[in-house]
Amino acid sequence: MRKEEVMKRLYDRYIKPTENKKNVYIGVEIEMPIVNLEHKPVDFEIVHRLTGEFLKEFHFTPTGIDGHGNIYSALNKENGDIFSYDCSYNNMEFSFGKESELHSIHGRFRRYYDFVQDFFKTYNYTLTGMGINPNRLVNNNIPIENGRYKMLFHHLSSFSKYAQLPMYFHRYPQFGMFASASQVQLDVTKNTLPEVINIFNQIEPIKAILFSNSVLLGENEDLLCCRDMLWENSTHGINPHNVGMYDCEIKTVDDILNYISTTAIYCVERDGKYLNFKPVNILKYFTLEKLTGEYLEDNEIRSVKFQPKPEDIAYLRTFKFEDLTYRGTVEFRSACCQPISDVMTVSAFHLGLLNKTSELAEIIKNDTVLYHKGYNSAELRKQLVKRELPAYIDENGLYALAQSVLDVCKEGLRERGFGEEIYISPLYERIEKRTNPALSMLDRLNSGVHIDEIVREYS
Repeated sequence: MRKEEVMKRLYDRYIKPTENKKNVYIGVEIEMPIVNLEHKPVDFEIVHRLTGEFLKEFHFTPTGIDGHGNIYSALNKENGDIFSYDCSYNNMEFSFGKESELHSIHGRFRRYYDFVQDFFKTYNYTLTGMGINPNRLVNNNIPIENGRYKMLFHHLSSFSKYAQLPMYFHRYPQFGMFASASQVQLDVTKNTLPEVINIFNQIEPIKAILFSNSVLLGENEDLLCCRDMLWENSTHGINPHNVGMYDCEIKTVDDILNYISTTAIYCVERDGKYLNFKPVNILKYFTLEKLTGEYLEDNEIRSVKFQPKPEDIAYLRTFKFEDLTYRGTVEFRSACCQPISDVMTVSAFHLGLLNKTSELAEIIKNDTVLYHKGYNSAELRKQLVKRELPAYIDENGLYALAQSVLDVCKEGLRERGFGEEIYISPLYERIEKRTNPALSMLDRLNSGVHIDEIVREYS
């Protein structure tokens, strides 16, 4: 395809769905690690038993079955909720059908969560609100037995092929099997889209001090949110425009479209098989006559030549912190899983600020504590996901800045009229104590509290 046609297809997929948006709907995804409190690997047979009981209790219909006949995904057709396991059976996910307010989502979450916890209690298991599974070193971190997850793991494990690239690769290709997130999708309109992406990108450093909750215990305890590093320094980040933050200012819809055209595609599907290949820019991809892809068959990796098809644009997958989706939503995906008592904080924070971009822009414009210090927002985020604040930052001023952002969020939630501001109360407590879940966990561990007590507390 010619560039003009590719750009039109990209527009139709990503921008067009935002043209006629009238209402703001909310989609919430909550991933949680499954923890065996006896410090042994999670027994997947117990997980499969739980799945069967959950589906019966809440009338979910299987939508994904692995190569061994086990259900890894199911749908409630009445409300659109999805019960699934993300990458492996060590990580459970609830994805809620779109709603116009948060209370109904929270109510269903509590019912699902309480049922799972009651079941797991018999086996001395628990779900917990931590961004990294505390048993990651003992669990069987193996992908779900299907083509997509196994080929994704193969792709992430192929980092040694790219040793000549001028980037650092971590050694955790299995990170999707022990890292858990809290994500929210919000409807946006074409007119507000550039400002939403631009402003939320700029407040990512503030989110770092509020929501960090992923620590590689015993290995790198200076990094409070290793989630960023796990994505950016994997094969997902070979093209840095596929991950993380925007390192440029987004002012127009054309800026967004042009940015999308700089991202890379690395997988497609042919004849029911997932094909992975070296990431290639989406515009260049459609100039190629043939590519070599790898796929899984009979537990062996095999190669095949294939031709690009226009429909392959559907397989362009990015993992930006502010990710424009084909649904006409922006998915906010930089936050770690939160302690369960604070489970709605991430969704409420973004929802409250959605229509407050001009107020946020004014805060950033006038700030002299964090911004305008010679660093862009991406560089600031990398500094504030660490345990120690940079020397140039005044701690009092930083938390005053965070509170000013949170006050705007509270105002936005109050204007919606649903009483959703109750969900951000824990964030005010974090500002008052100058902490976040990761810092709190490390401080308690250093004071002699056992990790099991924290796991239970965060559950």
